[in-house]
Amino acid sequence: MKGGSEIYSFNQLFADYKSRFVHFANTYVGDSMIAEDIAIESLMYYWENRGNLAPDSNIPAYILTVIKHKCLNYLQRLRTREEIVEYLKDCDTWELNLRIATLEACNPEKLFSDELQALVDKALKTLPEQTRDIFVRSRYNNQSHKEIAAALGISTKTVEFHITKALKVLRVALKDYFPLLAFFPKFFC
Repeated sequence: MKGGSEIYSFNQLFADYKSRFVHFANTYVGDSMIAEDIAIESLMYYWENRGNLAPDSNIPAYILTVIKHKCLNYLQRLRTREEIVEYLKDCDTWELNLRIATLEACNPEKLFSDELQALVDKALKTLPEQTRDIFVRSRYNNQSHKEIAAALGISTKTVEFHITKALKVLRVALKDYFPLLAFFPKFFC
């Protein structure tokens, strides 16, 4: 019959103190559902460990001490979580500021121009020396066909042939940029 009287005692303790324990926990955690969970967990903790207590122990004070520790653990986890959230928020803010600064500093025209120029330079390196020389004189040095022909001792038709050859190579090398090449008529007209 001892088990029955213990359960009766526990039920009586639960009935007498549960609302006070919940109120105590809620004062600190600020959430009635969590406070009730903590109070019930603390009562269960007492029940599971009652055999380790001295017979003259103040049971409500013991349970209140357990509630206190569970509230502290909860609040410390909450603080740690908030610190992590704040840290992540700071990281997100830093990353966002970095993106904004990078985007503000970005000059699409220069990026595109530099990228295209690198592709043009690479394609020009694949050309035979005479073709490259004629193309550079025409497009970079702004020499006319007649001036190039006179300087190299060749006909203007030969100059046109080499420029056409260079343009074909460039069109293949820059096919992915073809819609945008209208911005660079100096090279492709």
